Amino acid sequence: MISKKRVALLTGALSLALYATVGAAQPNNGHPGNKGKADRGDNSPPGSQQHYRYREPAVDLGAVRITLRDHRDLLAPASSLPPGIQKNLARGKPLPPGIAKNMDGRLLGQLPRYDGYEWKQIGRDVVLVAIATGIVYEILENVLD
Repeated sequence: MISKKRVALLTGALSLALYATVGAAQPNNGHPGNKGKADRGDNSPPGSQQHYRYREPAVDLGAVRITLRDHRDLLAPASSLPPGIQKNLARGKPLPPGIAKNMDGRLLGQLPRYDGYEWKQIGRDVVLVAIATGIVYEILENVLD
């Protein structure tokens, strides 16, 4: 017959084993060794910008330039941006407010489409912007000269 003390020890050991298993399956968000970063959930090397839920598009800039050249008649008239705004237009930064123009729908139908992104015209530049955040992903400078 098993004693009460032995049952209590086995129950405690089983509880610890289950707790350790559940804890290991959780993201390591607050652990000091993780420096506050969420678990990527993939096999990306440390320092990789790729996240398991977010994949940036691979933009073929050459094809975009050719499409823009072939459909110049569908582009809005373009002028240079003021230097202060031009300086603030950069990859990875938010789109400066109020300067982007929507492109003609017929032209957008010819450009490559990327889920979650849209093409905008800013002065003589064409940019690919994340719809949800307004962050500039790609800039084609002076393609509308």
